[in-house]
Amino acid sequence: MNIEEALVILDTFLEHGLSDVQEIVFRKAWEGQTYPDIAESCGYDANYIKDVGSKLWKLLSQAFGEEVTKSNFRSVLRRRSLGQALPTQNSVLSEKLQPVPAVLRQSQPTSRTKDGISGSSLTIEKQDERKTPVPNPDFLENPGGSVPLNSFFYIERPPIEERTYTEINKPGSLIRIKAPSKMGKTSLMHRILTHAKQTGVHTVQIGLQRADSQVFTSLDKFLRWFCANISRQLNLEIRLDDYWDEDIGSKVSCTLYLQEYVLEKIDAPVVLALDEVNQIFEYPEISRDFLPLLRSWYEDASELEIWQKLRLVVVHATEAYMPLDINQSPFNVGLPIKLPEFSLEQMQDLAVRHGLDWAKGEKGLEKLAPLRAMIGGHPYLARLAFYNLGNQTVTLEELLQEAPTIAGIYSNYLRHHLANLQEHPELAIALKRVVTSPTSVQLEAIAAYKLESMGLVKLEGNQAMPSCDLYQLYFQEQLT
Repeated sequence: MNIEEALVILDTFLEHGLSDVQEIVFRKAWEGQTYPDIAESCGYDANYIKDVGSKLWKLLSQAFGEEVTKSNFRSVLRRRSLGQALPTQNSVLSEKLQPVPAVLRQSQPTSRTKDGISGSSLTIEKQDERKTPVPNPDFLENPGGSVPLNSFFYIERPPIEERTYTEINKPGSLIRIKAPSKMGKTSLMHRILTHAKQTGVHTVQIGLQRADSQVFTSLDKFLRWFCANISRQLNLEIRLDDYWDEDIGSKVSCTLYLQEYVLEKIDAPVVLALDEVNQIFEYPEISRDFLPLLRSWYEDASELEIWQKLRLVVVHATEAYMPLDINQSPFNVGLPIKLPEFSLEQMQDLAVRHGLDWAKGEKGLEKLAPLRAMIGGHPYLARLAFYNLGNQTVTLEELLQEAPTIAGIYSNYLRHHLANLQEHPELAIALKRVVTSPTSVQLEAIAAYKLESMGLVKLEGNQAMPSCDLYQLYFQEQLT
């Protein structure tokens, strides 16, 4: 019995079938994946996936009249398949074998149209069938972290997705994704990696925020950690000592390891995605060497065929605030992607997806305009607003009135920023100047870049202004 036959059986026993996330868990569990594996591959929180799985097995237990668990569900389904004839199995299967979420097809070969794979292929492909979803707690997604690959609530920002999908197909390419915190950088990165997998290349994701602090104590330790992570994700034996030579230095050793071992060993190109690269800016002695190293690998692709197998995605919240030679910086080469805030129309689209019918049409745009002014079109703040409005825990009028206060839906988010500022008094002083000034303010470069990476200010050169009314109103009160 295969997975599609198993799903047919489930449909005969379950009155309402499986939800999208339940089907993901079922499919991945059928493949033998653990809950943490499922969460990581699909962009969900691990505890959420575990909870979905637990409820799924309870649902199946009730449907089948016997205990169903993650370890025995295959045998239960086999017994059920032997116990019923399924005379119309072929016709039912033909209906079930309609397009499924792209995240479920990552490892399968895909046919390409002349326009390539569209961004919508990374969302649920039957999205058009549910343009106006039912606003209930089971449907709405609590925003937090990256937006899941199959999420109905991912809003594309054309032509960004298509440009990145086209670029990542090019040998030796480099994509730089820049945006402040919680603007959707990692969500876009996951979609680029998923698209790349569908074209048959390998993918590696390095999150610098996951590295232990000791990794950053020296360039040598950092580069060894870096190479070891790449090897593990490509299922290659770690052979650092065979290529590491202190006489030629860490940078050359790292380069030789990638060129003569990793890239030679793998059977297809590899997309290497570096998330939260700005974490390394806090360690100038490492970043001054590592960032030019990235640039050198990109440039090597124009001369050495082996380096054309490496494609880079660099994700960062701000530019490097230490001086870098213009000819060595990775931040002025490749395809630059600066994620914008949501437009008013994109916010309207997101509101309607949350079941807010009052947001439709011209009148809906008028009602949403004050919200966009308050939050500046910030994607996470918009999702948080529509999640609460969709759950009917607050009205739009109440939300706007309470937004910059400790009673509003953004209180935890704003308090987190306030705590960070209190730990860094120089940033608090700088932001206070910005939010209390009627015009833009010139800031010291490092303070300006750090506040920009937090999303609290917008920069034009070193001139800073509040990113939105929410921050200006809240921090005017809290930083006095």
